[in-house]
Amino acid sequence: MTSAPFHVYDTTLRDGAQQEGMNLSVADKLAIAPLLDELGVGFIEGGWPGAVPKDTEFFRRAAKELDLRHAVLAAFGATRKAGLRAWDDPQVRALLDAETPVITLVAKSDVRHVERALRTTPDEGLAMITDTVSFLVGEGRRVVVDAEHFFDGYRYDAAFTRAAVEAAFAAGAEVVALCDTNGGMLPNWVGEIVTGLREELGLPHGRDARAGDPLLGMHAHNDSGCAVGNTLAAVDAGCAHVQGTVNGYGERTGNVDLVTVVANLALKHGVPTLAGDGLAEATRIAHAVAEITNISPYARQPYVGASAFAHKAGLHASAIKVDPDLYQHADPTAVGNDMRMLVSDMAGRASIELKGRELGFDLAGQAELLTRVTNRVKDAEAQGYTFDAADASFELVLREELTGARPAYFHVESWRAIVETVAGPGHPDPDRRDAEALAEATVKLHAGGERIISTGEGNGPVNALDQALRQGLTRVYPEIERFELIDFKVRILDAQQGTDATTRVLVETTDGQHSWSTVGVGPNVIEAAWEALIDAHVYGLLHAGVGPR
Repeated sequence: MTSAPFHVYDTTLRDGAQQEGMNLSVADKLAIAPLLDELGVGFIEGGWPGAVPKDTEFFRRAAKELDLRHAVLAAFGATRKAGLRAWDDPQVRALLDAETPVITLVAKSDVRHVERALRTTPDEGLAMITDTVSFLVGEGRRVVVDAEHFFDGYRYDAAFTRAAVEAAFAAGAEVVALCDTNGGMLPNWVGEIVTGLREELGLPHGRDARAGDPLLGMHAHNDSGCAVGNTLAAVDAGCAHVQGTVNGYGERTGNVDLVTVVANLALKHGVPTLAGDGLAEATRIAHAVAEITNISPYARQPYVGASAFAHKAGLHASAIKVDPDLYQHADPTAVGNDMRMLVSDMAGRASIELKGRELGFDLAGQAELLTRVTNRVKDAEAQGYTFDAADASFELVLREELTGARPAYFHVESWRAIVETVAGPGHPDPDRRDAEALAEATVKLHAGGERIISTGEGNGPVNALDQALRQGLTRVYPEIERFELIDFKVRILDAQQGTDATTRVLVETTDGQHSWSTVGVGPNVIEAAWEALIDAHVYGLLHAGVGPR
């Protein structure tokens, strides 16, 4: 398709959008497409025009609103229906109407699907491929054929499956992507099948292919947990085109994570994959796409996850202090990520020193301080605290040990929260399930030389406390108006104690530009949340450059 030695084809907007719980609007797709282009993929599959109305609208608007530098748009559809001529099939015509330079056709390559799903003969199944591809090529389109159920079909009836691939290439398809549609293959099976097919058809290995040569591609799903391994095995066996989705989105267990694939190919095999400097921006782009899809990033995602280069054990920290590469398989900056040190009860002084350096504190040579902080962290975690996910609270601990006290922005005199249940109109029984629960909190504090009493209401006691604290402090510290609580996690510790168990709360707060996490522990969720909220406001003011007033 191009003179590039390798093709990266993204199907986030179409196959990825089939993930349970994901519903991408046209505006969402128009926002994601430039990010995929910035990543440096060669092809962006936008959807199925003619079959999905909002995909038809996406292509209409994309032609006017998108200015892609690296990628070309591909419209996705199916081969003609049995018994129709390609130019008479309305869905095939809709593919032309999308006006994309590339059209991707899904074609049945498993004879069982031809006979049972399409309810036609094997000969007609092959003719459907030939007619549709040749028609679209004759209309000036470049065609990719997704050979659906290829691997399962090849293991059942290799002759028909091979004939389907041959028909696609003979009709003018530039790529045939071999699909592990059910996601059940293993890497050694994929390698053997791709090698066998390529040799049977006399196709060059992908590394030896020249511009204009027909190419085999790989389209993997992750049902066996082997999507990345299967894709790499296919490339090793001769495929020069990979399809996948950012963050591994897709139905069931998802498609192959395209970022993981291209990072492995580039960093482990030296195979050029992405245009420009996209790989170095992979972490930022993967997270930006996650924000638009409204699906939280997976912290342990390879390469770009928040925990991908996070180290917790003290033994690791000691080695990393000498040479970071001793416990890292790749340079995190190559994918736009960074190494992080996690502070926990497994931490030694080396971990504390490295974490301090990450936060901007030089603790080298301060053995007594490092010992105090290490012991304090271990004692706190024995009580239920966790600092590996609460950097802001750890920094406050560290500052307190360095200076003897934390910044005194305010002093809390007292606080309380109440929840009142009010029955709906005409229902005097407050125990009814449809009764409305109202939360109210009152906070008394001293700040800016005055005593402040503030009351807040919310959809729960923690929300009410947050509102009351925020309202009271804003009078002295208007910077707090920018603060917003964006995540709230509760963990019950020692669950065997039942309602008397210890509770841990993690709170994430943002000022609109940065976010930080704090932790609180208490005998109930309200006390634990209050401690985390206090830390959140102190840390936020500190990093806003505000001094105590």
